Amino acid sequence: MPNRSRDWLLQAERDLEQACDSRDAARHEWACFAAQQAAEMAATALHLSVGREAWGHMIARLLRELPPDAGAPEDLFDKARALDAFYIPARYPNGHPEGAPFEHYGPLQSGEAIRYAGEILEFVRARMA
Repeated sequence: MPNRSRDWLLQAERDLEQACDSRDAARHEWACFAAQQAAEMAATALHLSVGREAWGHMIARLLRELPPDAGAPEDLFDKARALDAFYIPARYPNGHPEGAPFEHYGPLQSGEAIRYAGEILEFVRARMA
């Protein structure tokens, strides 16, 4: 089976660009979700680059399951958990007690999500280099 890790990393980078575009368009819920997707795809890319399969959508778990020589620094786990919290509620109205997703996210959340995803992508790029 060919190593597709680079494809996953390239898509992660594009998803992060989408997060920035969504933030700039004040679509903060989509910025948060796209940032989550960018970090998830980057973590998957790193798994694939070391010959492992990765399943699931929880970034913190994907990082925790990396082999020790590719392991993430501890500070990325809290950032991954923050991004994991955007996976469902940023997209579905029933992810919050009331209101549509766009009513729950603003520049603070999207800025943080983009920053955290960017840090995870930088970590992955360095490990894959």
